[in-house]
Amino acid sequence: MEQLIYEKSARGISEDELCAALEASLTGRTLHRVLLLPPDFTRCQSNCGRIANLYYHLLLARGCEVDVLPAVGTHRPVSREEAEILFGDIPYEKLLVHNWRTDVVPLGEVPGDFIREKTGGLWSEPICAEVSFRVMDPSYDLIISMGQVVPHVVAGMANHAKNLFVGVGGGDMINKSHMIGAVYGPERILGRDHTPVREIFDYAFEHFLSERPILFVLTVCTAPERETCMHGLFIGTTRRTFEAAVALAQKRNLTFLPHGLKKCVAYLDPREFRSTWVGNKAIFRTTMAMEDGGELLILAPGLESFGEDAAIDSLLRRYGYCGRESIMRQFEDERNTGLRENMSAVAHILQSSVEGRFRVVYAVPPGMVSAVRSVGFEAVEYSRAAARYDPAALQPGAQTMPDGEQIYYIQNPALGLWVDQNRF
Repeated sequence: MEQLIYEKSARGISEDELCAALEASLTGRTLHRVLLLPPDFTRCQSNCGRIANLYYHLLLARGCEVDVLPAVGTHRPVSREEAEILFGDIPYEKLLVHNWRTDVVPLGEVPGDFIREKTGGLWSEPICAEVSFRVMDPSYDLIISMGQVVPHVVAGMANHAKNLFVGVGGGDMINKSHMIGAVYGPERILGRDHTPVREIFDYAFEHFLSERPILFVLTVCTAPERETCMHGLFIGTTRRTFEAAVALAQKRNLTFLPHGLKKCVAYLDPREFRSTWVGNKAIFRTTMAMEDGGELLILAPGLESFGEDAAIDSLLRRYGYCGRESIMRQFEDERNTGLRENMSAVAHILQSSVEGRFRVVYAVPPGMVSAVRSVGFEAVEYSRAAARYDPAALQPGAQTMPDGEQIYYIQNPALGLWVDQNRF
């Protein structure tokens, strides 16, 4: 079954249209036990928390047993406070916790020859496709994988099979897919569909998960006035569902600028962005928009760490955002086992490296200023930066400050990709 709902008004898809679509997606199915795979709080503006809540109650009304496994990937587990905001009245005790290091089963290998072909010879190691053991539990009649399709630095566009092989996947795929994306280059990946990493996810899905009862529920959203607007809802079992969502996301979530940005200010909501692991989306999503010699100011009032788990946080504190040449030299040194076992951390450093082309300045709580400087970014106290660049007063897009300074403001860098039209 394929469904496609486009925006019918300036407000996007209504609650009634959403409810009707979700109900229709269950019509004709005999269901006893269902697994929901919603995103975590770092995708809170996907509207998928609301979708998970609606499915939960629709399924309970049918007498189904329902389990909820947030697709956290390498991120920290969803907290009770986050769950209340994201999932509403789904009991916190119903949320299962995914551990990408331990809770997976191997499904098979994506062959090295296939990867070599898709990467143009940049990578030739095979990848073990792993997924949460719960996804392979035969007692589930239906697995509903939901998430937002939006530009992504590793896959090109987020979601579909990525939600399975990264969101509830295991270390080999997470590490190697991130390294492939970083080596291939974000500028050749961001905002596109058929990237090398996406081809790898597709191969793994077709060969190892195509027989599982997986239903994809994909959204395309923006937040033009600080409130989420869902422009499209795509429900189905085939790749066509993803492709339709990509087409709309490329229209809604890509902003082409007539020239580069000399000064860009990006705001990171403290509820959503507490680490540079997530917060560096501000870098990934603006790199192709920044002018040489420009400045990216990242307002990050909630920043408290670098990695989302202890091992990666420790590596980022140890090696810092040291640039492509330095991190690759250290990665290739076989004595640095921590880097070799956590290639996603190496990839993250590569993707965050602007090589001095423009300045990256983090505005953070006072206690984080020296720590942020120690890993290689410039840093100032948040209150000082916010006194001039007040997120409550700024409007998305280009504007002139009272003293004549020209800036470009981004309310949430996770929701888009900004590109100098001469660079795409």
